[in-house]
Amino acid sequence: MVFSSFSFLFLFLPALLVLYYLQPARWRTGRNLALLLFSLFFYLCGGPKYLLLMLASILINYVSGLLVEGGRKPALILSMAANLALLGYFKYAMFLMENLQALGLPVSVPTIALPVGISFFTFQGMSYVIDVYRGDAKADRSILGVALYISLFPQLVAGPIVRYTTVAWELGHRQERFDDFYAGAVRFCFGLAKKMLLANNLGMLADEAFSAAGLSAGAAWLGALGYTGQIYFDFSGYSDMAIGLGWMFGFHFEENFNYPYLSQSVSEFWRRWHMSLSGWFRDYVYIPLGGSRCGLGKQVRNVLVVWMLTGIWHGAAWNFFLWGLYFALLLLGERFVWKGFLTRSPRAVRHVYAMVLIVLGWVLFRCESLSAVGSYLAAMAGFSEGAAGQGIYFLKQYGFWLLAGAAASLPVRDWLKAKLPEQIQTWAMPAAALILLGFGFLQLISSTFNPFIYYRF
Repeated sequence: MVFSSFSFLFLFLPALLVLYYLQPARWRTGRNLALLLFSLFFYLCGGPKYLLLMLASILINYVSGLLVEGGRKPALILSMAANLALLGYFKYAMFLMENLQALGLPVSVPTIALPVGISFFTFQGMSYVIDVYRGDAKADRSILGVALYISLFPQLVAGPIVRYTTVAWELGHRQERFDDFYAGAVRFCFGLAKKMLLANNLGMLADEAFSAAGLSAGAAWLGALGYTGQIYFDFSGYSDMAIGLGWMFGFHFEENFNYPYLSQSVSEFWRRWHMSLSGWFRDYVYIPLGGSRCGLGKQVRNVLVVWMLTGIWHGAAWNFFLWGLYFALLLLGERFVWKGFLTRSPRAVRHVYAMVLIVLGWVLFRCESLSAVGSYLAAMAGFSEGAAGQGIYFLKQYGFWLLAGAAASLPVRDWLKAKLPEQIQTWAMPAAALILLGFGFLQLISSTFNPFIYYRF
């Protein structure tokens, strides 16, 4: 089940809202139980066997939280091993066996389906146990609380990764308010419009370009720009919907995006993009390794380790490993090699520099093999021949959506809030949300199944 589906919008969500809000606010356990059951059903739609995996993750982390409290390191190690074993088997076993087989070893490659969102809920479970071990949070004595934290449907399958410390109090004491519900509904509408109008249409451009047998340089760059827009509006749209749904039920998740395509360096981009994942690796891997408070050699090691892990977190394939290495080298370069040059460069130059490198990074991310990466980069460099007028065709077909995506990547909403009188803002935002919702529904009617990109992870 996806947020951008009729079953979610007209069956699942209305049924949950009715059952949830029919219960008095003082019945916190009843409301939590309704949320938990609907969240488990939401995940069940991906397959019954995956629900068993979710329940196993809940049980492992609930028991681990009780065992590690007080700083018991052996229990922490066992918990991390159990979580990583589940993630490793379902996400990386096939990849490992395929590579061993390619080396000539007599191994068979199992067929293992990847459970939706396993990387997200595994990292949330691990953060709960680590926070309890560190003393940043108390272990929840109720398995209901841990189960709801790990399985809460808005951010269950594609983030943002929610820290337990962010929602620990709200799990048992939140107060739902009409203002939050209203703002959450508006934000959900904007997120749905991002997905249905921008991500899906830019995705058609990307699909055409990345599946073409030959591409001119212009067409290849337009295809890469299409994917650059698609992945942003797809993922940030999902995050908007997740955060909006959280507000509707009294939860306040942290922001996941902050206009990343305004960045003037790769380092700034990663402070603005998928902030919950960057923060997770910073707090649970980078800083424990020593962070930046160590010698040059160890700083380089720490950055490489974090970005290798970030790359393979996104997928069990060599192109993700290469993608992580690519950004690790760029970040190290900006820190130790060309920092001064970048700082002295004009603002426009810094922005173009960052965007070119970001777009190239998305090519590594989008291609499904190293050979495909090489072919596409060669096309972007002009070493491939495409059909005559290929770039012009892409512009005619998708030029409007590229321009709309460029505009939507800017903080237009923030500018309008600063300029428009408050009286106008009170009706302009919901009016815009309703109009976009209408266009989103029209797109939904004419589209087929359209899962979010990050459902793969």
